[in-house]
Amino acid sequence: MNKVQSSKPEIMIKFKRILLKLSGEALEGNQGYGIDPLRLADYAQEIRSVVNAGVQVAIVIGGGNIFRGLQGTSEGMDRVQGDYMGMMATVINSMAIQAALEKLGLEVKLLSGLAIDPICEAMSRRKAISYLNHGHVVVIAAGTGNPYFTTDSASALRAIEIQADAILKGTRVDGVYNADPEKDPAAVKFNTLSFDEAYEKGLKIMDLTAFTLCRENKMPIIVFNMNREGNLLKIIRGESLGTVVS
Repeated sequence: MNKVQSSKPEIMIKFKRILLKLSGEALEGNQGYGIDPLRLADYAQEIRSVVNAGVQVAIVIGGGNIFRGLQGTSEGMDRVQGDYMGMMATVINSMAIQAALEKLGLEVKLLSGLAIDPICEAMSRRKAISYLNHGHVVVIAAGTGNPYFTTDSASALRAIEIQADAILKGTRVDGVYNADPEKDPAAVKFNTLSFDEAYEKGLKIMDLTAFTLCRENKMPIIVFNMNREGNLLKIIRGESLGTVVS
């Protein structure tokens, strides 16, 4: 991992380039559906704080607040068609986060596994890295562009492609537990885990395809509470938060 000094001399950062993975459901906020403007604005502020610290940020966001491919399949829809609909949902969310970040004065490029002219450019590794090096936030929509793959898998793939230092998976809980902490008050949190330990314990951090990609390419995953103000910047500074899987 790269340890570099940001443009602000007083702030030391642990990661130079990150892939931030957000769930679509996270954008629901307290609404329970769709996109909550307040939650969107909060996330944009959190992202701006790390960009201002000198970090290169790529973002992958799911579409579960709008539509899930598996949801369509369970209702009798063709799986491939449902997955493409889910990809389109991620494009909507990606456009929303792009707009929120641009409102704060950031330069944002929207790439996509599915090219949708004039909304998105087709995703390419070289293009994404070039934009990051020029100070743009890069939002990558539409998963891998292929059915049967989740946005977890897309996050792992894109992080490896852009040579990120880590995947930061923002959730509404503060790490990985041995049980659901929102349902089981006795759930125990793990501060660190190896990929093998997480696999042996059957912990659902990411889907198996994503997890295998990260393990084989030595891509660390940090699971943390994105809804707590300042957490993203604290992780960038190297503070011990959430759960580190490596």
